Amino acid sequence: MYYFASDVHLGAGDEQFSRRTEERFVKWLDTVAEDADTIFLVGDIFDFWFEYGHIVPKGFARTLGKLAELTDRGVKIVMLTGNHDMWARDYLTKECGVELYFTPQTLNIAGKNIFLAHGDNMNIGNMPMLRLMNTVFRSKTMRWLFSWLIHPDLAMRFGKWWSGKSRKSHAKDYIDENSLKFLIDYAEDYKRINPDVDYVIFGHMHYAHKHNADNMSVIFLGTWEGDKPATYATIDSNGTISLKNF
Repeated sequence: MYYFASDVHLGAGDEQFSRRTEERFVKWLDTVAEDADTIFLVGDIFDFWFEYGHIVPKGFARTLGKLAELTDRGVKIVMLTGNHDMWARDYLTKECGVELYFTPQTLNIAGKNIFLAHGDNMNIGNMPMLRLMNTVFRSKTMRWLFSWLIHPDLAMRFGKWWSGKSRKSHAKDYIDENSLKFLIDYAEDYKRINPDVDYVIFGHMHYAHKHNADNMSVIFLGTWEGDKPATYATIDSNGTISLKNF
């Protein structure tokens, strides 16, 4: 079985809220590891992750320990970065055994062709401010300046503030199926260029949904925040994809 989850946003909210989220996520990792061929973490696993050369953010001990335990046992874990954790470097790979990717991936799983991406920075040509922000945040120069000119405590405080502001823009109360259209349009354009694609899987939007069109399914993974059931996707050995609650 192949498992997909995104937008856990570990560290979001107050200490009690964050701990509940982490406990649920670690329990899910334990549960799915029993029959997992691969666990895919599709971005924004952390609410804010900025990795220095020798420093990583405080916290997440239960998650990092569980990831290391599972990969040590031979469970394959693949993580794609999202807009909240795109500043990762090599810590998650060296210490936790996670395969880390910074760009969308094309996969073949159980005979199905899959395009896998967090979903940020896609089809935003008509959003000049968002394009500018993406350019700034992904700039190696800006990352270097941020890491060398700002004390880590201040950097973490700013990062958590900015992440909270960004996360609230994807609050479930404001997102519906119409909000997904720009990524569905992206998927349909991708299908025209790559007609063999069967599934496109996105995170980012904090809204679990399955859209079927043109012999292709577009899956939105949803979020893990709050007290409502967390959502994730599975692909079984027959290549059937499903959205599930935990």
